[in-house]
Amino acid sequence: MSDQCKDEEAIFKAAVKLRTPPEQEAYIEEVCGDDPALLARLKSLLKAHDKGHAVLDALIQPPGVGIDSPAISEGPGTVIGHYKLLERIGEGGMAVVYMAEQERPIRRKVALKIIKLGMDTRQVIARFEAERQALAMMDHPSIAKVLDAGATETGRPYFVMELVQGVSITEYCDKNNLSTKDRLALFLAVCNAADRPAILHSP
Repeated sequence: MSDQCKDEEAIFKAAVKLRTPPEQEAYIEEVCGDDPALLARLKSLLKAHDKGHAVLDALIQPPGVGIDSPAISEGPGTVIGHYKLLERIGEGGMAVVYMAEQERPIRRKVALKIIKLGMDTRQVIARFEAERQALAMMDHPSIAKVLDAGATETGRPYFVMELVQGVSITEYCDKNNLSTKDRLALFLAVCNAADRPAILHSP
């Protein structure tokens, strides 16, 4: 990690310890006043951090929503915040990813990740928030950016990222008949967020 990244992380950690957003903003403006780019990045990080806490605060179950309530599910056509779900494009152990269309303030396609029904325990929520926060702090051309975050009306958190079109890494490997060596090379390139992963073809 570079000294610049370390400094940015240290300033961010110091800022979030302050009680109110005005105190946080005053602190980073004082520390980063001569570096507009760093100041802008830190303001963006603090904004994302505040959104994340708002998501956790929204987890208090609303009146009338309990174990006897009808199941709530998403699918194509469902609107969540400013986003209309178009199709499911991925699924993991705790969340589902949809291609969605942002309707305002600008129209664009994005990827929206939302916790699965029944998985919204505090432990899973904390892991989900940690993932969102880690992604929000990353700034690399080969890593999709977090664009937004929020919670549904029933308190299930989601976050929105750049939509990256393509196939899964396993599908790519299978279609191209990659050897174990090539698969490992591709895996390492992805882990390193390489701009153009180099595949070392076996002889």
